[in-house]
Amino acid sequence: MNPGPLDAAYLHCRELAAEHGKSYFLATRLLPARDRPAVHALYGFARTVDDVVDVDAVCGRPVTDCLAELDRIEAELRCALDKSALDGAAGDGATPARVRPVVVAVADTITRYEISLDHFTAFLDAMRMDLPGAPGYRAEYATMAQLREYMHGSAAAIGLQMLPVLGTVTPRAEAEPPAAALGEAFQLTNFIRDVGEDLARGRVYLPAEDLAAFGVDADLLRHCRDTGRSDPRIERALAHFVCVNRALYRRARPGLAMLEPRARPGMVAAFELYSAILGEIETSGFRVLDRRAVVPRRRRLALVAPRLLDGAVAAVRGRAGD
Repeated sequence: MNPGPLDAAYLHCRELAAEHGKSYFLATRLLPARDRPAVHALYGFARTVDDVVDVDAVCGRPVTDCLAELDRIEAELRCALDKSALDGAAGDGATPARVRPVVVAVADTITRYEISLDHFTAFLDAMRMDLPGAPGYRAEYATMAQLREYMHGSAAAIGLQMLPVLGTVTPRAEAEPPAAALGEAFQLTNFIRDVGEDLARGRVYLPAEDLAAFGVDADLLRHCRDTGRSDPRIERALAHFVCVNRALYRRARPGLAMLEPRARPGMVAAFELYSAILGEIETSGFRVLDRRAVVPRRRRLALVAPRLLDGAVAAVRGRAGD
């Protein structure tokens, strides 16, 4: 039997997560089965939008076309949400006309879990800032305050989207600051890990003010990338950003205990998997200009295995409490 449009939309999002977000997908395997489709939908939506603004993908494409595509995605989302409201309930299996599958799935998730649409508009606004030539675009960030402004929409908003799906044992408002901090922590890890890749795309996300404090600028980064040489100034700057990143993880950690027990193992695994990337960066001697730091598979499994047991125990306790 072929799946209905809504089931097919969720399946499409699952396939996107499995193909493009391997560590993320591994962590979602620790979540309760009933919540995984929603998490896949959130990933699928974010991935689809990110592909629109990806520099490699849009090279030679007019920025107006990319902005128009983002506008279409936002219009589709509002259309799908309006349809859900008119139906009086999400998940009736019908697909709004001309709405792509990831939007169908994420609209259903928004409705089911009562997620604020503001978190999605903030994300779309941040992605518009990523398009060269678009209003608000920055190839480089002068200060950490500027970067935090960008990360509010591109990362903190993701954490706030996830929170209603995961559920909390405290008032949601109390759990929102650490959830936002975790989103930022994950993204700053990406920025540190991907300095070389971002340089190739003409971008430097690490703030110029902080880099300058260590005698580093974009020209030095490009020189070391092109020559394959290391420089102690760059190593010290990156060590600084690793410390800043770890402070974000410390701010986020209390939020793990605020989550519903069924969701904690998966999020603890994601927390540990992603923060472990920082250790790999340090172990490599901060070689981020010519390679990408990856947590070895054996290490990833070692981090996740204890959470599998925690997840099984939480599931048993959850069923016993039903």
